[in-house]
Amino acid sequence: MNTRTKIAVGGAAAGLLLLIWLPWWAVLLVVFGVPVAAYLTLDPSQRRRMRRVTRKELGR
Repeated sequence: MNTRTKIAVGGAAAGLLLLIWLPWWAVLLVVFGVPVAAYLTLDPSQRRRMRRVTRKELGR
């Protein structure tokens, strides 16, 4: 398994555990809040780059 597959499997497992232990609205808050918080921690030049590049180019 490559690294991306391991991350995807771990994320799916973590999501299932969250669904079991937390109410659905808290799970949605985590699922949408973590990426938004990560995006907001970027400085403006990094945000411009994230908007400019395609999804395929992000892995380079």
